[in-house]
Amino acid sequence: MATSRDLSVLMKLVCRTEWAEPFEDVLDEHFGSACDAFDLDGLEDLASILDADWVATLWGCAFEDFLTRKVGPQGSNIVEVYLKKRGFKEPVQAKRYMTGLRHSTMSLFEVSGIEPGLSMLLRDLIAGGEPVRVHETSATQALGPWQKIAARLVPMGERTIIAGGMLPFSQEAAAALVTALTVDEMTDDKAATMDTVANDPGIFGHLTPVDASFLGRAAPLFTMAWLLDVLPKALGEFPTVTNRDGDEFVFHKYHYPFAKGVRRDTVTVKLEGIAGLSRRTETTWDWLSETFDANRSNGGSRPSDEDPGFDLENPDLDLTTDDGRVILGHVELEGRFLVLTTGSAPRAERATAMIEAALGARLLTPQVRIEALDDFGIDDDNEDLLADEEIPQDITTALVHGFLDKQYRQILDDPVPALGNVSPRTAVTTADGRAAVAKWLKYLETQSANPPTPGDPMASYNFSWMWRELGIEILRR
Repeated sequence: MATSRDLSVLMKLVCRTEWAEPFEDVLDEHFGSACDAFDLDGLEDLASILDADWVATLWGCAFEDFLTRKVGPQGSNIVEVYLKKRGFKEPVQAKRYMTGLRHSTMSLFEVSGIEPGLSMLLRDLIAGGEPVRVHETSATQALGPWQKIAARLVPMGERTIIAGGMLPFSQEAAAALVTALTVDEMTDDKAATMDTVANDPGIFGHLTPVDASFLGRAAPLFTMAWLLDVLPKALGEFPTVTNRDGDEFVFHKYHYPFAKGVRRDTVTVKLEGIAGLSRRTETTWDWLSETFDANRSNGGSRPSDEDPGFDLENPDLDLTTDDGRVILGHVELEGRFLVLTTGSAPRAERATAMIEAALGARLLTPQVRIEALDDFGIDDDNEDLLADEEIPQDITTALVHGFLDKQYRQILDDPVPALGNVSPRTAVTTADGRAAVAKWLKYLETQSANPPTPGDPMASYNFSWMWRELGIEILRR
């Protein structure tokens, strides 16, 4: 009755003697060098600097990397061993997901074509190739166009999904990572290589795609690059990032619902009439400056194409078109919403006035999201998993529980074989479905409460939030 994304059984196995030691080695690969670079003495130092919300995600990145590895004297893989011995107990979709993770690679992607709550396009900046349509619920509602993320893609029949360990990358950190992974010869000292490129970001365009076998070994570099970007910011060792006007970068995003009866083609015509907008695709427009920046022409381009034009000596996040016009923001039509994004308070005021003057009562009051640069997942919580000493049990438990929180929250929106291949949220809309969901949750709790290893973090995981979230607490008896 497990779901396709339920990896709890593998989390139990990784705590066992034969897997625990090689897993700690993988954890050290992901986190040790970054801790050394900032002279952090163990997990407590790192956890005191970074916010706890990201600990589970980072642990998940290392865990998913471990699922791809062959370790020990016999060169065994934990997924292959489990499926050979116990795979008959797993549903087809669960086995497919585990096998997909086993053969997955971490890479860096650029986000576009977002359908909130449904899917998005991901363009691989490392391996190259055409953008892939990925089915995802929560991430599509949190990410913006052209944002960079590190993730693993897992094929599930005709659909492709994202694994649990997803990290958002800043523009400069993404550039540094691309440089590190595409130089002709990587040094043996990965930490030194990353430390160098983190202070000298490269460009995204005109790079030779990386060999897939190398990417399969490079997963720790993604974690290190992310930490080498995050830690200086968390410690206050970074400059204020501004735009060309000298205003601090503060992300503004407005979701304008269409008024009742307003047609999408009507909105499109009105947008075409705004002088400051330049159409990029059928549903997207760039908001461009009226004047040209001769010093920056051809020094950058649209976010999906070439150099981000980031200057560490005088940092700003503005992009320019090939003819030197500054890209001030973006407009996109998503279903019956107009989505406006821009990067400072003054520009947001100008942009909203421009849009509302052109469309008037055709748009309703927008939902607004405002975030400073240091809110973009860069205040992190991680741990020193460098362990010359054993990781404390309470820390391991917190990591596993956090990762399970993220995993099960996604599962609530995924088809579950035990529920007739509908999601738990859909199933609870009927009386029979609520009964089936209650039975499914009781099964999960029973399985977790009887771990094979004493002290297994799974045993203490609290499922009560899932009952509350689905509104069926009354059936928990």
